[in-house]
Amino acid sequence: MMERAPTSGTPLKEVQSVTPEGERIGPSIDGLVVRELRTLPDERGELCELYRSLWELGDEPVEHAYLATVRPGVVKGWVMHHSQDDRIAVLFGAMRWVWYDERPESTTAGNVVELTFTERNRAIFVTPANVWHAVENVGETDAAFVNMPSQHYNHADPDKYRLPLDNDRIPFRFSSNGK
Repeated sequence: MMERAPTSGTPLKEVQSVTPEGERIGPSIDGLVVRELRTLPDERGELCELYRSLWELGDEPVEHAYLATVRPGVVKGWVMHHSQDDRIAVLFGAMRWVWYDERPESTTAGNVVELTFTERNRAIFVTPANVWHAVENVGETDAAFVNMPSQHYNHADPDKYRLPLDNDRIPFRFSSNGK
């Protein structure tokens, strides 16, 4: 987790967050895959590939996709799925995504990962089954993402589990009110 601004008069020393080559460093979660997406502008506009099967973002085909938005200052989460992976591509806005690995058998159990994406640094990421995740719109406009989960949504029996934002299981607190 990133260091926050000090709450008292004691300054906090910055810690390294990227290599000289620009690669992110810090805690990870087993099975969490993040791939930066390139946006290619020209005189007509922009193009950004969201998904290619060659990127190795899971063995399951894309059979279901949906667009979701998050209003400024709103937090969506905490959610977790028991049998599906989420493959999420960030489109517009400024979003802070947070993951928590509660899987007891995982080599990264107890880890929290926090990453921020915008339309200037888009990404697609895979959230593995049984990993809690939430998203906060930290920008001033609506934010949007596309999810291409590894399974169809089952309306009669959704594979979706929720926790309140403030809970005693996840060691992370959002600063906004999570409208």
